[in-house]
Amino acid sequence: MALMKYREALNAALREEMKRDPLVFLMGEGIGEKGGSYKVTDKLLAQFGEKRVIDTPISEASFVGMAGGEAIAGTRPVVEILFVDFAYLVMDQVANQVAKYNFMTGGQGIVPFVLRTQGGIGNGLAGQHSQSLEAVFYHVPGLQVIMPATPYDAKGLLKASIRSDEPVIFIEHKQLYLTEGEVPEEEYLVPIGKADIKRGGKDVTLVTYSYMTLESLKAAELLAQEGIDVEVIDLRTLVPMDMDCILQSVRKTGRLVVVHEAVRRGGVGGDIVSNVVEEAFYDLEAPIKRIAGKNTTIPFNINLEKLCIPSVEEIAAGVREVYAS
Repeated sequence: MALMKYREALNAALREEMKRDPLVFLMGEGIGEKGGSYKVTDKLLAQFGEKRVIDTPISEASFVGMAGGEAIAGTRPVVEILFVDFAYLVMDQVANQVAKYNFMTGGQGIVPFVLRTQGGIGNGLAGQHSQSLEAVFYHVPGLQVIMPATPYDAKGLLKASIRSDEPVIFIEHKQLYLTEGEVPEEEYLVPIGKADIKRGGKDVTLVTYSYMTLESLKAAELLAQEGIDVEVIDLRTLVPMDMDCILQSVRKTGRLVVVHEAVRRGGVGGDIVSNVVEEAFYDLEAPIKRIAGKNTTIPFNINLEKLCIPSVEEIAAGVREVYAS
């Protein structure tokens, strides 16, 4: 095992897949000579050349559309949008074309397309560069939506995404790039659609993903000191979602808390809750709790932006409330 930063694990995944398959190539703003704004594509231009690591103009609609066409034609593009906030500029290409192509060709056409981007708060980047928009993609049939929390999962899931014949929206979190974790030195993949129990427990099920996984684990450790045993499930993949893992845990604990950084209204958490109520209502021993971001534009001020998303203390308080019910 090697100790890697999250961004290094992503870089290793790209490097390995580009070595393995000459049809894999990268497109995006500043990904070549600059190595990407978060250094995920660092040194790949020198190794693979400008025909496979393509710096694009600031024109998301154009180069995402090009990548979709390339995927339909038989290559495997990994296209990067610097901030998930800019995804609104490419929703026709992604939601109306890439996501629907397989269905509208009667299953004859595949679109092995990966769109990498990053979201969430951090660094005081204000309202147009700090959103969590995974629910936008979650709502679109035909897209896989992946949000890994650890270097291990980031590498394994990115490799699996590049090999997938279905389009993938791969959302990273700017707070995760410098986090570290153990990553196998040998070849491995993480299966798409499989959640991971990051911490076993018997009292309360806590379902989360991306950066909130780390915050939820901190909250679980605090609660353990109080005698509350929390099971933390990291979804890793939002679409397809591993509802079997969630339901099995809820049937064991009888209690559920769902945590995400995105705003509560219309969030992925609401869909999780509705599924659990439909499938395991009589297994619940307490009302379900959702803990989510505030319904507000993210402010520029770093101290204020932190107040817009769930804190460790807020997560712990929510679990206590459910446990006491």
